[in-house]
Amino acid sequence: MRAVRYNVAATLDGYIAGPNGEFDWIPNDDTVDFTGIFARVDTVLIGRRAYEVVQRMGPPPWTPKTRVYVFSTTLQPRDCSGATLVSTDSTGVVNALRQEEGSGEIWLFGGGDLFRRLLAAGLVDSVEITIVPVLLGAGIPLLPPGGSRTELTLRNTRQYSSGMVTLTYSIKSVA
Repeated sequence: MRAVRYNVAATLDGYIAGPNGEFDWIPNDDTVDFTGIFARVDTVLIGRRAYEVVQRMGPPPWTPKTRVYVFSTTLQPRDCSGATLVSTDSTGVVNALRQEEGSGEIWLFGGGDLFRRLLAAGLVDSVEITIVPVLLGAGIPLLPPGGSRTELTLRNTRQYSSGMVTLTYSIKSVA
């Protein structure tokens, strides 16, 4: 079974984006190997708001061969050029992707609400949070209200010269 990993940057006070969806607080750290990270990914799962932010940025950070699934009940297929729109049965779609053969990673790229839904359904295998040394005081939370209590097991840590720290956890249990 293929694993789903939630990999996201977050502020020290637990936000994955500012109040207006901004992420200008994430430093550009040359020691982060984005090319290596994206080379292992063949499937990206992304919520509507995160997808719209990526679209405004220009070319997406993943390779052109990467399959992208946009989870939204408001977008139309024409809004998701080069991506597959998922408007119903998000857990069923993700479960089917996990059952596929292959060694490429499935990256839950963005979307706190999508993370909450997939976590509650037992479809997230690891949580990789890069803590950025900044406090925003408000914004989009890592796990929106209503999330399930989830026990994690620390697997790895990495510190960057920018002061960021990546914490990699596997899911132990979801209540």
